Amino acid sequence: MAVSRNLQGWLLAAPLTAVLAGFLVLPILTIFIVSFWQATEFSIIPAFSLENYQFLLTSPVTYQVFFKTFVYAALVWGLTLAIGFTVAYYLAFHIRSEATRMVLFLLCTIPFLTSNIIRMISWIPFLGRNGLANQALMSLGIVDAPVEWLLYSDFSVVLAFVHLNTLFMITPIFNTMMRIDRSLVEAARDNGASGWQILTHVIIPLSKPGIMIGTIFVLALVMGDFITVRFMSGSQSANVGRLISNDIALLQYPSASATSIVLLAVVLLIIGALMRFVNIRKEL
Repeated sequence: MAVSRNLQGWLLAAPLTAVLAGFLVLPILTIFIVSFWQATEFSIIPAFSLENYQFLLTSPVTYQVFFKTFVYAALVWGLTLAIGFTVAYYLAFHIRSEATRMVLFLLCTIPFLTSNIIRMISWIPFLGRNGLANQALMSLGIVDAPVEWLLYSDFSVVLAFVHLNTLFMITPIFNTMMRIDRSLVEAARDNGASGWQILTHVIIPLSKPGIMIGTIFVLALVMGDFITVRFMSGSQSANVGRLISNDIALLQYPSASATSIVLLAVVLLIIGALMRFVNIRKEL
């Protein structure tokens, strides 16, 4: 009986395992193998070499680009966490009607009915030198001349990232907050806890799994993105994604593969470090 159940379990898991092996493991393995190949201006040589990693890990440009990527990721994570937690908290604890709560939550998802690129590019006429933002600032007398750093700057890059990724923080936090037993909040209030104490000692600790899931989503998306940095910085800034994109454009696939493997390793290390603080599977 135990053998048949084990066999049945393996058979049930076989289709998903095959899909993951074919569309996840195999491509990553291919990228890993290509990262050790050599490349010239005209051809790719399938011969084992460490020159791609040697160049990547000894170039000061690599560390500057990775540092810039970490800065973007940290800023976007902090802003999306603040916005996402606030919105999720309001929906979960201040909206009493279930129907109203669902309608408001669905309103948050409406922007996802359009393309990410369209939503990102829509900021350009708003933030431009003659855009709506500058016109409003000048009409109110706040500034005398158009503000240059609103567009094609780190500010516009972070703003676009926050706009594109906030929902990935709202959704898991909201789902986690909806699972919190309201009797715990009532018990804390009955024992004299203030609103701030309830938030910091009850709600935030119980929301950690959602916060962690949202953090993983946001960090992974921001660190792997390149199109947002390219458009919103006016090609004046770079992150690791743009470094990989530039190598691919130059047909330097081994170099792009090596950078991809290093980026993947860094992201996995970050996720592994985060998982040490919260056991998502246990707490969910």
